[in-house]
Amino acid sequence: MANLLSIVTFLPAVAALILALFLRGDDADARRNAKWVALAATVLTFLLSIFIYTGFDPENTGFQFVEERPWILGFTYKMGVDGISVLFVLLTTFLMPITIAACWTVEHRVKEYMIAFLLLETLMLGVFCALDLVLFYLFFEAGLIPMFLIIGIWGGANRIYASFKFFLYTFLGSVLMLVAMIAMASDAGTTDIPTMLTHSFGSESFNVLGVHVVGGLQTMLWLAFFASFAVKMPMWPVHTWLPDAHVQAPTAGSVVLAAILLKMGGYGFLRFSLPMFPVASDLLAPMVLWLSAIAIVYTSLVALVQTDMKKLIAYSSVAHMGYVTAGIFSANQQGLDGAIFQMISHGFISGALFLCVGVIYDRMHTREIAAYGGLVNRMPAYALIFLLFTMANVGLPGTSGFVGEFLTLMGMFQANTWVAAVATSGVILSAAYALWLYRRVVFGDLIKESLKSISDMNIRERAIFAPLVVMTILLGVYPSLVIDITGPSVAALLSDYQTAVLDAAPAVHVAAEH
Repeated sequence: MANLLSIVTFLPAVAALILALFLRGDDADARRNAKWVALAATVLTFLLSIFIYTGFDPENTGFQFVEERPWILGFTYKMGVDGISVLFVLLTTFLMPITIAACWTVEHRVKEYMIAFLLLETLMLGVFCALDLVLFYLFFEAGLIPMFLIIGIWGGANRIYASFKFFLYTFLGSVLMLVAMIAMASDAGTTDIPTMLTHSFGSESFNVLGVHVVGGLQTMLWLAFFASFAVKMPMWPVHTWLPDAHVQAPTAGSVVLAAILLKMGGYGFLRFSLPMFPVASDLLAPMVLWLSAIAIVYTSLVALVQTDMKKLIAYSSVAHMGYVTAGIFSANQQGLDGAIFQMISHGFISGALFLCVGVIYDRMHTREIAAYGGLVNRMPAYALIFLLFTMANVGLPGTSGFVGEFLTLMGMFQANTWVAAVATSGVILSAAYALWLYRRVVFGDLIKESLKSISDMNIRERAIFAPLVVMTILLGVYPSLVIDITGPSVAALLSDYQTAVLDAAPAVHVAAEH
């Protein structure tokens, strides 16, 4: 199908435009129609994206489904996917119908709520498909706006503070990336990403204001991109916006934030940092590995003392993203395969955990762990679903969480055994905080009067969880579904990376000595 990527990317935006232009009023019928239009659009987008998966050739390590045409101001509109990005497109289109279905109880400004999510889907898909630097930046930054509105309008009591903190943290990091992109376009003479992947950015050392910069231009560019992607992941210590954003965001907002938006940082490292700045990545990899190990341990310990369920799961997300960054900068096949797998797996698991919180929040309107206890007596189906995703989050063998963590730890051990040893303690700590949360909420006697009439999950809620359960178990027992797609592209990336590092090694070694 011609222009399939553009159709998949912009179909949700077209649905948002239809809602904005043709849906009038705020009565019950209008609210229901807005939900059905959004659900239909996201389901259709997912069905069309399956054609991308079925038509994708994993052995071809180049970009596929490429679309290219002139755009504004002499720039080019160029889209395409490779083995690294294609699964993120599928993850996004798979999760968005589930997210819309989770919004079914929303009654406040429903049309605008659905428009925000539809636009957000288009912008997230654009990030993973863009093959032009300007196009990538526009999608990457514009995605902040719908999420800012989702948190700021439909969030909790402290939503204004959380939305501005989210926006400022992520926007300020991206300003440095914009400066770096301008320098890259000047140096390479193009904004075409595939061309830049073959361009050698200068790695000759130089002095800036009396400071000797080893790795030259690459180091400066790498640091600018790192500022943006590290905040987006988020990495320790620039992670503090995430718990606030999660706590204040509505359930559907938390699902998208954890399951998809955080993955843009990891995708950026894979698309830009490693292949375009290999010498700088090699020089600064030890720093990233140790930051990742600290993030895993520190945020796991912080999660242990949380009293709010959403905040605990948010800190858990930061810890799991630590495995991703460590896997990426281990710069070996297991590390990169594991990092991509962990991001895909985390999309299903973290999204499901936030939905689990949403189920009981809709009934009790509190996220305080102390307000619950003994739910298994009244909600056995909920207890079972919550148990599955708690175990997957811990990394139980047979679930997708195990495969991602195991592969990234293998990659870390090859790169730095001390980092791997520290990071492995995170497996134990994750079991501690996850099982502590589950025991406090689900087990025990049902002694609180407010919980004695609570109802179990209805058919809609069970239907929402069903595809997430299937994918979590399927990827746990058959990880080749992901690794067979990503493996060849990762191998090609690593081959180019190692060649560039080896070619530059003597000069960098001499510069470092001086």
